[in-house]
Amino acid sequence: MRIGIPKEIKDHEYRVGVTPAGVSALTAHGHEVLVETLAGARIGFDDAQYEAAGAMIAGRNEAYGCDMVIKVKEPQASEVALLREGQVLFCYLHLAPEPDLTRELLARKVIGIAYETVTDAQGRLPLLIPMSEVAGRLAVQAGATALQIAHGGSGVLLSTRTLSVPLTSGCSRSSTSNSPRVLIG
Repeated sequence: MRIGIPKEIKDHEYRVGVTPAGVSALTAHGHEVLVETLAGARIGFDDAQYEAAGAMIAGRNEAYGCDMVIKVKEPQASEVALLREGQVLFCYLHLAPEPDLTRELLARKVIGIAYETVTDAQGRLPLLIPMSEVAGRLAVQAGATALQIAHGGSGVLLSTRTLSVPLTSGCSRSSTSNSPRVLIG
């Protein structure tokens, strides 16, 4: 099968549908892989790495001209125009909030396989597990950032244990209580 890996064009999306290691696995099983030039550049995979793994570097139209297209996010309007009847699209589709995209994919008779719907023998969603793990780790960072005074937070320091901090020049008393608190900026 000819498999196309396009560069993501959705705002703030830098991931790529297949890494060079994935290309190696696909080509080892007899597939021909076309990777759009610079598809993985924003996350550290250059075209030479994809070529070394067995891919051919191609333009956008060639990547979308393959039997299967593997990408990360749902196709954007300019990408939908490149899809055709019988073509397999493998990506996060998230069609529930996108009725127009759903209608367009149906009208084009694209075979859409949404990462978020793939289940294993135990009924789990194995393609969502890595994303959930990343989201869980990022939640702590996002929460800590939101607590910073510079971002409108209260300046409370996150901790996995209770801290006893003496009142010094780096601390102040809360306006609603007499207890000291650490302010972070």
